[in-house]
Amino acid sequence: MDDSHQLQEIRARIDALDEQLQCLINERAELARQTAQIKQAAGLGENCFRPEREAEILRRVIARNQGPLSGQEMARLFREIMSACLALETPLVIAYLGPEGTFTEAAALKHFGHSVKTQPFMAIDEVFREVEAGTAYYGVVPVENSTEGAVTHTLDRFLVSPLQICGEVELRIHHHLLSRNQTIAEVNRLYAHQQTLAQCREWLDAHLAGCERIPVSSNGEAARRAGDESGCAAIASDRAREIYGLHALATNIEDEPGNTTRFLVIGSQAVVASGNDKTSLLVSGPNRSGLLYDLLSPLAEYGISMTRLESRPSRRQLWEYVFFIDVEGHIDDSNLTTALATLKERASFLKLLGSYPRAVI
Repeated sequence: MDDSHQLQEIRARIDALDEQLQCLINERAELARQTAQIKQAAGLGENCFRPEREAEILRRVIARNQGPLSGQEMARLFREIMSACLALETPLVIAYLGPEGTFTEAAALKHFGHSVKTQPFMAIDEVFREVEAGTAYYGVVPVENSTEGAVTHTLDRFLVSPLQICGEVELRIHHHLLSRNQTIAEVNRLYAHQQTLAQCREWLDAHLAGCERIPVSSNGEAARRAGDESGCAAIASDRAREIYGLHALATNIEDEPGNTTRFLVIGSQAVVASGNDKTSLLVSGPNRSGLLYDLLSPLAEYGISMTRLESRPSRRQLWEYVFFIDVEGHIDDSNLTTALATLKERASFLKLLGSYPRAVI
């Protein structure tokens, strides 16, 4: 068999598989639509998105995958199929820290797929308020970076918001130097989010030491300004470069190659256990010797792994602090329920921020 004949056979097989895939995807979509109609008829609400169900499906996709596509790549394909199926009923409205082109937008699309309707807002507070008002089903906000630590605006908002954490997204961050100008030598002003400036400090000191660095609300806003002004640049994503028609003067300028940001999905409903979950808490107590030990020891006593601990001023009393704690497990797990009952006895304030599936893709 010559090469041309073999290629024709392979292409014919690909065409046949494409047809089968299309039929199967549409069959799945019809079943998803029927499921949504049954739920709505039973009065189970308009929002058919189930975070724990989505996480379970994606984990199974990764577990059974045999290649040559990676498990993560296969999960991303299924994420888009699931997003399109869900949108047949009512497309989810997702609020995020904007404008367009921010990494928060990328996190929202990674978690929900591209068939949702995204709405950018210029401040984290505005994202919370939009979800609290019910005009967006969910919001996506940054909470911590592997290099620069916590996003304090997000943490502080949980002190007063009734919203719960419904999911998390981990996104590898690649920063690019973008500008209307053609060369770095033409740049004398630089816009970026404060955390981004910190994440690229060493590169900037080496290549733009004399450039004025101006912090702005987001990297998307930085790119927008760079698109309007000559002689300036922004640090932003490749998507921002496309949106605002900028040139990439340098790519991957982050100081740490593993630079990753964690985002939280916020919503109004509790999430049932998915089998691989986290729980986030807010806890505080009157300042005294051994307070933190007293608050954390129930977790160790009942075999609960703590994955994160942050402190913030309580804003209620001078030098009083509130602790943000992430632990492994779901609030319905018996050992976590028992541990929190003990913790509640020792704390003056305890708030469950939510139990939610760990990031899958």
